[in-house]
Amino acid sequence: MSRFEVRHRDGLARHGIYTIGDRTIETPCVIDPIAVFPDLASRPFSNIPLQADEAFVKEWFEKSGEEPIPVHPVLSEGISSGDAAIISCWHTALTNPRTYADWVEQFISTLPPDAARYAPASALPSNAAMLVATGFDLFDTIAVDLRASQGLFCTPEGVYPGSWIDEGVCSCPGCQSGELREHNRQALVSEIRLAAALLKRGELRELLEMRCRSDAAMVAILRHLDSRKAFLEGNTPIARTTPFRAYTAESMNRVEIDRFEKRVMNRFSQDRWDVCVLLPCAARKPYSFSQSHKKFQEAVAGRAHEVIVTSPLGVVPRELELIYPAAHYDVPVTGYWDREEMHILTGYLAEYLRTHPYRRVISHLEGGASSVARSAASEAGIQLEESCIDGRPTSRESLNQLYDALAGERKRSHDIISGTIQWQFGETIDTKGMLIKGKGPEKKIYRGRQQLFSFDPKTGLLRPTFEGWSLLSGCYQVRIEGFVPQGDILAPGVAEADPAIREGDEVLVYGEGVRATGRAMMSADEMRRSSRGVAVKVRKVKRS
Repeated sequence: MSRFEVRHRDGLARHGIYTIGDRTIETPCVIDPIAVFPDLASRPFSNIPLQADEAFVKEWFEKSGEEPIPVHPVLSEGISSGDAAIISCWHTALTNPRTYADWVEQFISTLPPDAARYAPASALPSNAAMLVATGFDLFDTIAVDLRASQGLFCTPEGVYPGSWIDEGVCSCPGCQSGELREHNRQALVSEIRLAAALLKRGELRELLEMRCRSDAAMVAILRHLDSRKAFLEGNTPIARTTPFRAYTAESMNRVEIDRFEKRVMNRFSQDRWDVCVLLPCAARKPYSFSQSHKKFQEAVAGRAHEVIVTSPLGVVPRELELIYPAAHYDVPVTGYWDREEMHILTGYLAEYLRTHPYRRVISHLEGGASSVARSAASEAGIQLEESCIDGRPTSRESLNQLYDALAGERKRSHDIISGTIQWQFGETIDTKGMLIKGKGPEKKIYRGRQQLFSFDPKTGLLRPTFEGWSLLSGCYQVRIEGFVPQGDILAPGVAEADPAIREGDEVLVYGEGVRATGRAMMSADEMRRSSRGVAVKVRKVKRS
């Protein structure tokens, strides 16, 4: 009898507790496979090639009643919650990036979310981050032991000649004693522990972008995975509490950026504005806290909709500057945008201008951002005005030009409440009479004396009260049956969940005679398919 419970998630990666017999294993980790799974010592016909066709697999593939239970791309049924699934020959998938992405999506979509996944004879220090990031939980030392027998020295940066053990590049016990196999094992264990620690912090992606440089196939796998936006989006938390570090070209393709921009295009509305000013980003976040944006806001004076054009995020309306990752990203500032970067950002801005028509669009941009604005305006078929002089948007001449360009335009205000609700919940509500009160990060939204929402200072998202939820039309709800929550809601208690729910979303829980507010700890899909784990962290319960 085994059990697996996921405790933390970071995209496809999981940190969990796997229990089998009297053993409790914290994952991801390296195991002694024969000690944990004695049946593997004598199990026949389970190393079927991943590329084998269905006829071959059905003829030769033998299911085992013991843990771990073998699965194959064409035969992945028979796994229950709590089981450990072994995917033999996974090391061969690592050399075929496109197929690797196919199989990862297939296994994660078909296997129970609370089943552990074991990749035998696959893990090296240089690919461990990728394996953890694509959802594997259990590993062994077979691959690194094989490299040691071949006289090879394994590091997170790659595989090198065994003579490196004498170069002093590592001071582990294996290197100190001249034991190549021990060094390789230590390197693998250390890398997986590092990946596990960063997974819990929500920073595994940054490690993955560093480590994939060791092998062209790793880079290709990451790019193929990033192209599967719908699959990744469903498994990616709505926000993180750690900085969004966009330091590589691959950062441009992160699903968080794609989701942010799609919601800007499809959910956010600027109906109150007919004039738009495109502004450059700032190193300080939120942008409005920076000295440059204080100058921009003084020049605009409420007479135009302020929209920030930035890399890697794309388009950030002023109302959404607090929302993750707009207020949380960090990029290397060089003043140069390459062609691929400009192509991606041009696409975002052109789409925004098509879906959010203005009577006038003024570009107050410099350098690559200015080129992006011109290209996007051309694609969107609009006339672009420019107010930046000599490529210096904060110069007195440029600010005066911007101020004069808006002469006679009607003053309005940015509705942060409406914009955030639109982006977060996909709802447009009447915000008349609502006020933001409070100082610092702990701000609340009231209508009269009634509190409706509060801002989460870590993510910029709203936390509705019961009165706030009453203004939203049935979105982001979780239905339970047969009990009144006395604490957090576990996955088996969820009868139904809005498919739009992602980990970290604010949700309204309802059942017979009871309502509760809280935060989703897993996606709607995982809530429906899991038998273990916390589905909703409850903040408040109300009997009706």
